[in-house]
Amino acid sequence: MRKFNVVVNGKAYSVDVEEVGEGATVTSTPVAPAASTPAPPPAPAATKAASGEKVSSPMPGLILSLAKKDGDTVKKNEKILVLEAMKMENDINAPCDGVVTYAVKKGDNVETGTVLAYIS
Repeated sequence: MRKFNVVVNGKAYSVDVEEVGEGATVTSTPVAPAASTPAPPPAPAATKAASGEKVSSPMPGLILSLAKKDGDTVKKNEKILVLEAMKMENDINAPCDGVVTYAVKKGDNVETGTVLAYIS
């Protein structure tokens, strides 16, 4: 039996793994987060007040590029930015016609639900 400490979504677990042939039996018990475990970085905050339809991140990832400039006009389903998640590039498209105002910048790390832009 081998014992491991694992952190999943910011919650620490003590995990016992029994090595047996082709399978393994796993049991886990929640434990208090270790003091040495760094807290995840906070999501970037919008630097300016914006209104309109929110474009939120569907997954955690890294902003690779912005396809438009603040104030550019976009059409529905037009690419507004590229989000890298799990080594895959994901196009994030405008949900409606309007003017894009970004709440993030290239290089920002974002979490699921972070507002990326507003379309007004």
